[in-house]
Order: sequence, then C-alpha cells, then structure tokens
Amino acid sequence: MNPKALFQISYGLYIAASKFDKKMNGCIVNTVMQITDNPKQLAIAINKENMTCDIVQKSRMISLSVLSETAPFSLFEHFGFQSGRKVDKFVNYPFALTKQELPYLTSHTTAFIDCKVTNITDLGTHLLFIATVNDCEIISDEKAMTYSFYHEFVKPKPDSASAKGWRCTVCGYIYEGEELPPNFICPWCKHGVEDFEKIV
Repeated sequence: MNPKALFQISYGLYIAASKFDKKMNGCIVNTVMQITDNPKQLAIAINKENMTCDIVQKSRMISLSVLSETAPFSLFEHFGFQSGRKVDKFVNYPFALTKQELPYLTSHTTAFIDCKVTNITDLGTHLLFIATVNDCEIISDEKAMTYSFYHEFVKPKPDSASAKGWRCTVCGYIYEGEELPPNFICPWCKHGVEDFEKIV
C-alpha cells in the first residue's frame, strides 16, 4: 500500500477557531466539507491534541477562515506549528468577529463561515464536528488555497543535503535520529510514523 495515494484527494486549507470563557484560539485544518444544503451543514475534523479542539467541544461553536493563495508560510507556522497553550494565536494578525463573536482572519482569507456544532464523533486521533452554518460571507476575490498549492508553492523545500533522520511527508518536519520511535507523532502536523520517510 502506498499512503501517498491519499495525497491525490483534493483539500482546502482553513483556520478553524473558537472561543470559550474569553479564551480564543485557532489552528490550521484541511478537512472541511459541506455535507447538506438544507440546512447547510459542514463536517470539520480537528486533531484532539489541538487546543482548538478542546475549545470547540466546550463552546459548540466554530468559525472557519478560508485561506487564500496569498497566505505566507509564516501564517501556517503561527497557527499550525505551535500551541495556543503557549501563545496568543491572534496577536499581530488582523481579525474580526462573527455574530457568535468568534474570530476570523481579515487578510489572506477568501471567506469566513460561522457555525454551530450539532454533533461530535470521536474518530480516534481526531474529532469530527458536524456543524450548521449560521452565517458566511465572501471577504476577497482571491483564489482559495488548496493543499497541493501549499505543498508546491508555499511550504519551503527541505535542505536534503544537510538533513539527517526522518522527514514528515506532510509538513516537512525533520526528526533527527537513526530510528523513528514507533508511536512518534509529528509535533507540527500531528501525523504519525506512516507519513515519515527516511532521509538518505
């Protein structure tokens, strides 16, 4: 089996955000899809290790910023490669609030979607949130970023000459060491050992 075949599935890139007890947080997600039209419902998967997942569980509310092709790698580093338990994710990034007072980015964003969670399914590493759309608006006429566009044009290419160890094929994180621990989870994108390749 070649798990890279799954990379052929088309994805977008989003910032999923929520707020509970005055704490706002957001993280990068790539699993968002509309599943019904009447009512308008979305399915959104978030890794359990993300603080945003905890906040969405408590608040039962979620906003999505649909990222555009202008989004720089620094935005993905800020929202995707560090924990909201240690930093304020929305500091120094222009944002506005939805009707539910959830944050969404006002730059590098094509649209925002404001949702109320109606159902939660535990998928092991992730929670799947089924959410009804309360509000949504177009923000810019920029093209929405796809996962393939991110990998081809945004994510820096690793320096193979100096790298040693194991590389995450999803985000490029490098684990330095001869052997990759069997239960290792990428600290950046939260993927497991099946998505790592030996650097030779």
